[in-house]
Amino acid sequence: MPRAPGRSWGAAVVRVLALLLAFAGMVAFAVVLARITLVSVPGAVGQVHSNVRPGDSLRHYLFHATTADAIRQVGGNVLLGLPFGVLLPVLRPGSWGLLRVFATTALVMLLVELVQGALITGRAFDIDDVVLNTAGALLGYLLLGRRAARAVHRRPQPPGPAAVESPGRRARRRPGPPELLTTDGQPTGAPNHSGSRPSRSS
Repeated sequence: MPRAPGRSWGAAVVRVLALLLAFAGMVAFAVVLARITLVSVPGAVGQVHSNVRPGDSLRHYLFHATTADAIRQVGGNVLLGLPFGVLLPVLRPGSWGLLRVFATTALVMLLVELVQGALITGRAFDIDDVVLNTAGALLGYLLLGRRAARAVHRRPQPPGPAAVESPGRRARRRPGPPELLTTDGQPTGAPNHSGSRPSRSS
């Protein structure tokens, strides 16, 4: 049974609003990302060092930093990548699977880290930040992004085909009147193979 026009229009409006919200969220996220990562920190000059070996900063957070500092660094970087996994699938349905979210987040955050290390005072390149950001994006995709994209871009199912009687199915026939038999048990009008003619009642 086809959907009512009002229902289709309502679904289209909801979809457009969701796309606008996702786009606004992506813009806001870009602004927040720039303010967090691309602002100079003059007081940190001489205290930060570049890290190009995956795992070095993570080991430092786990074994040498305070609990509060470790939570802030690890949790903050994971949360920073979370919007990638939630918003990208909503903006581009069907083209943002797990691998593309992974590759896009890793590339963007790698560029951010390169800019930090080369141009921003008091910042340094850290490959572990890229790892944590990408892990946050994958977590966001698995927990929310995939479901949100399916909910926003759900396509209406076409109505099922009407039940059609197959050509090979024979229509049921109504029972007719009982067939008349001759005195020798042969149906009336059937050929007589015995060679005798059917007897006629007087």
